[in-house]
Amino acid sequence: MALQTPSLELGAPVMAPAAATATRGYWQSVRRRLARDPVTIVCAVVLILIVASSLAAPWLGLADPYKTSMIRRLNALGSPGHLLGTDELGRDMLARLIYGGRLSLFMGVTPVACALLIGGLLGITAGFLGGRTNMLIMRTMDVFYAFPSVLLAISLSGAMGAGAENTLLALSLVFIPPICRVSESVTTQVRGFDFVDAARASGAPSLTIVRVHVLGNVLGPILVYATSLISVAIILAAGLSFLGLGVKPPEPEWGLMLNTLRQAIYVNPVLAALPGVMIFFTSICFNLMSDGLRAAMDVKA
Repeated sequence: MALQTPSLELGAPVMAPAAATATRGYWQSVRRRLARDPVTIVCAVVLILIVASSLAAPWLGLADPYKTSMIRRLNALGSPGHLLGTDELGRDMLARLIYGGRLSLFMGVTPVACALLIGGLLGITAGFLGGRTNMLIMRTMDVFYAFPSVLLAISLSGAMGAGAENTLLALSLVFIPPICRVSESVTTQVRGFDFVDAARASGAPSLTIVRVHVLGNVLGPILVYATSLISVAIILAAGLSFLGLGVKPPEPEWGLMLNTLRQAIYVNPVLAALPGVMIFFTSICFNLMSDGLRAAMDVKA
């Protein structure tokens, strides 16, 4: 599976700085569109609940997610004291799923955030300066972009070894090229508009033009695209852990839990599927929320 870069249009209307009232009206329109989108609201609420429960896990009175008990192995859902049963080592599944959300979400958000910072900076630089700088940056990105994202992530993780730190680094390198390409594309569009030419003609420094005239018009599409990559990062991180190239035992992480429970599918298939259900719902919520943001920011819709 290779990451596909969408053909993005600018999410916000391109305006001169003097059009502050029109800009406020645009963002008010975006908020109204989001408020009328029940799918996006439901997905946002689900994600807030998952994030809040993961962060508040130590204060929820849950069982110790690391405590094993060989006499309580693979207890079914609804067992006394274990609402979602126990895993192959007798550890409480509810506690491990909630604590696992911490690591899974961290492995999904952190690589995208790092790639957004580095890839966005490189893409905006390439798009604004153009010429040889653009060619150097984008041809370098094309080298990485030529590999399917799954294959690249597995190769990097395999070369660096298993572990959360190496997984974060591998996923960050995977996401830098697509974010850089999107950033370069939208920046190139903005660079050709009249108000940028007017700013240049007035003698404004390049950094001022980028900060005042460019960033406000390119950050929206870039952030929307980056949001859609969080779901991909969660799935890739879970896949690497499932293959033994990601998080190491006994840490609770959804992909690693799928790996350790794979033999239990013949004994208790519902229990074995629970980490996959969490990965699915979290990923689909990020995807649908990204689609909702894109639709709300599309002034032509």
